[in-house]
This record gives sequence, structure tokens and C-alpha cells, in this order.
Amino acid sequence: MSEEKEERVPAMQRLLDNHFLLLFIGVTMPTVFYILWGVMEIVSIPIAK
Repeated sequence: MSEEKEERVPAMQRLLDNHFLLLFIGVTMPTVFYILWGVMEIVSIPIAK
């Protein structure tokens, strides 16, 4: 009787196999960067006197 050793799936492969997580990351990251970019643009506007 041979014992089969289960191979561990690498973390990166598990991440790339999860389609909903990839969708969430693909929507969330650009949104966060766009909001941060907008905040930086607003902060850089000089105050009118």
C-alpha cells in the first residue's frame, strides 16, 4: 500500500485561482488610487486670499 503525499498549493496560485478576489482587487485598487490622486490634487490647490 503506497501512501500518497498531498502537495500544498502555493499561496500565489490560490490567489490567482480565486476569480472573485481578483475582481475585487481589480476594482478596489484603481478606485483607491484615483481617490488618493484626487485628494492630492485638491490639497495642492493654493488658498485664495
